[in-house]
Amino acid sequence: MSEEDILNVLETVTKSVAHINTLRVVQDYFHRRTPLRGIGSGFIIEPDGHIVTNAHVVRGADRIGAVLHGSDLVEGAIRGACQSIDIALIKVDSEGLTAAELGDSDKLRVGQRVYAIGNPFGLVGGPTVTSGVVSALNRSIRDRKVSLQNLVQTDAPINPGNSGGPLVDTGGRVIAVNTAIIPYAQGIGFAIPINTVKECVEQIKVHGRYAAPWIGIHGVTVTPQIAKYYSLTVERGALVTNVIEGSPTHKSKTKAGDVIVAFDGVDINTVDDLRREIGRRRIGETAHLLVIRGRQRGQIDLKIEGRP
Repeated sequence: MSEEDILNVLETVTKSVAHINTLRVVQDYFHRRTPLRGIGSGFIIEPDGHIVTNAHVVRGADRIGAVLHGSDLVEGAIRGACQSIDIALIKVDSEGLTAAELGDSDKLRVGQRVYAIGNPFGLVGGPTVTSGVVSALNRSIRDRKVSLQNLVQTDAPINPGNSGGPLVDTGGRVIAVNTAIIPYAQGIGFAIPINTVKECVEQIKVHGRYAAPWIGIHGVTVTPQIAKYYSLTVERGALVTNVIEGSPTHKSKTKAGDVIVAFDGVDINTVDDLRREIGRRRIGETAHLLVIRGRQRGQIDLKIEGRP
C-alpha cells in the first residue's frame, strides 16, 4: 500500500474511535463525597453502539460517557467485563455508527508495522495516531492487581488516555487493544490480541459474563534446586502443587507432584509457559498434556473449562 492509501485507511479508522469519560464518586475520611474523573479510549465494534475499552478505564465508574466522531458526549453503560484480560464492553444509545474492522491477531509477525489510536491525556481535537512495529508476541506482565498473558508488545507510543484504543495494521484492521505501558521505559507498550477480545465480547453478549480458560491447578516452575529438593527426574516444567477438586485436571487424574513438560506439543519450561498456553485455548477444547510422574512419562487428555 502507498503512504496515501495508509493515511486514508487511518482516517477512516479514527471515525470508530471514542473518547471515554468516567465519573466516580468517593468518600473521604470525613464522609465528604468527592467526584473523581477518568479518561480513556475505546472503539466501536458494531454500528448499534457497542464499544470495546479497557476494564480498568471504566472500573468502579458511576457514570460513563463517550465522545464519538462528529458528535457530542453520549451516555454509556457497562454490558460486561473480562477482568482477567482487562477488557470491557459498553453500550451507548446511538445507531448507524462507524464500526472498526477486526483483524486476526494470530497472523501477527514481529516487525510488522502498526498504529496506536486513542486520546492521550484527554486532548481535545480528535484521536491521536502514533506508529511503530510489533516488537514481540506472547508477552506477560503483572502487578499487585492483575496478571496479563499473551500480550502484543509494541514500540508505538501509548500514553495515559490511550488505554482501550485500537492497535491497527496497515489495512486499518484492529489487531489488538492498547492496555498498558511500563513506567519510566521508552518504546515499550502492550496490547491485548483482538482474537482474545472477540471471545470476551461474544461471551458477554451470549452469557452476560466471561469465563477465562481454566484447568484448575496451582503450580511452580521447576528449577534445578526444586528438582533436587523433590527428587524430580526433570529440571524444567511446571510442577503441580495442588489440584482443585472438580476441575478438568482433577477429572483427568493428574496429581500433585506431576510435572507438566508439554502442552499440545509446545514445550513447558515454566508456569508462565503453561498459563500462556491455557490462555490461548478455547473453552470446550481438548488439550494434551505430557506429564512426568516419577520415572514414568505419559500423555493426559483434559477438556478446557471456564474459570468458575
